[in-house]
Amino acid sequence: MPSVAVKLYSVFFKFLLKHRLQKRTQSTFDDNNPFGVTSRPEDPVAAANPSFTDGVATKDIHIDAFTSLSVRIFLPDTCLAAADSESHCNSRARARTSCRSSDLDSTSAALGANPNLQNLRRSSYGVPGTPKTYYPNRRNSYSSSIDAGSLNSKHETASYRGYSPSLENDHQTCRKLPIMLQFHGGGFVAGSKDSTANDYFCRRIAKLCDVIVIAVGYRLAPENRYPAAFEDGLKVLNWLGKQANLAECSKFLGSTRGGGGSDLRRSDIYLHITDTFGASMVEPWLAAHGDPSRCVLLGVSCGANIADYVARKAVEAGKRLDPVKVVAQVLMYPFFIGSVPTHSEIKLANSYFYDKAMCLLAWKLFLPEEEFSLDHPAANPLIPGRELPLKHMPPTLTVVAEHDWMRDRAIAYSEELRKVNVDAPVLEYKDAVHEFATLDMLLKTPQAQVCAEDIAIWVKKYISVRGHEFSY
Repeated sequence: MPSVAVKLYSVFFKFLLKHRLQKRTQSTFDDNNPFGVTSRPEDPVAAANPSFTDGVATKDIHIDAFTSLSVRIFLPDTCLAAADSESHCNSRARARTSCRSSDLDSTSAALGANPNLQNLRRSSYGVPGTPKTYYPNRRNSYSSSIDAGSLNSKHETASYRGYSPSLENDHQTCRKLPIMLQFHGGGFVAGSKDSTANDYFCRRIAKLCDVIVIAVGYRLAPENRYPAAFEDGLKVLNWLGKQANLAECSKFLGSTRGGGGSDLRRSDIYLHITDTFGASMVEPWLAAHGDPSRCVLLGVSCGANIADYVARKAVEAGKRLDPVKVVAQVLMYPFFIGSVPTHSEIKLANSYFYDKAMCLLAWKLFLPEEEFSLDHPAANPLIPGRELPLKHMPPTLTVVAEHDWMRDRAIAYSEELRKVNVDAPVLEYKDAVHEFATLDMLLKTPQAQVCAEDIAIWVKKYISVRGHEFSY
């Protein structure tokens, strides 16, 4: 059973969420205003910090002039390693795996000493031979052995005190990291990309997976109902492709300057690209360190519904998204529902955190009144006749909790994917509740750390650089 702390916090969380949902139903909104909101004033937020704090630098970007759509970028300090050190970094990680007991921090040591942690993962589906040993602290920061000053990458000026890739360096010398688009939870009506809990979770994932995490601040309901949040997710994927193409153009223009007596400044090059392609400017962190050909989608709760939609649209778009390629997706306790209830939807209807009654209220706030149905394509992934055949879907990891009433439908979706030979394992965690891995900043549950590390192991199968595959 969940701990006493989890149970007490669940009671408080459900009371607060119910009050907020009822308040939303009684409020009136201008349905003709597309700008919308991406956060609620009552939700605590974490400020962005462009300097490397706890191994990760963050920045916020507003990417759409016509809506409130924005993103937060989480850049791990492993990007400071030289580009040719990819194999060295992976070999160091493998070496740490063989001698973990010598360099564990106090928290991980305490977790590793507990034999009960080996049973935190209750069961798994669709994976031959899931590892049964708990590996604490799989990924450490490499920044301690890197002379950041020699890379000329940090600018300490009066106007900006944060990380900025040196514009005079060839981008090819920078280490490229995979990109993970993350969609937060909150029942489509709450949560944000920069909430304290989501910031903590994204930092953990960025370090463990060694990826650039882009947390999407999509528009919330009921100010903007379906399909606003889904369109925002796809818009960020297209923005990522646009950024990659702008970066390539800037690199080409930069390589042509200096010849024939040209004195064109780098700032003029960026201005030229902006004037030619529109309002979007080259994002320096992504231009220097992002590898869009290794893109992973990660959705939490209702964010998993958005991630699954974006994955389908990415497959449909095909080469039109080049150079962006979605290589895998992770669905964490997806917000699926249907008109025919599953066993867990009946047995656990009044479960912890999100019970079924509140979920139904959230769907009523999210879906337009004329489209409301529990078998809406956004709600039920198992309805027949969906646009894209499942066999074309990318590899999909599904994370579920033992005490989550949405569990069975998520497992059923994974089973359908495996029937058409899609790599679609399921990890189910014992004594865990909905949002157990993303509310860990408050609850400090050992399952959350184990879950994040399991996600990192699976994701690395699809994002490792060819020739330098990561393995344990």
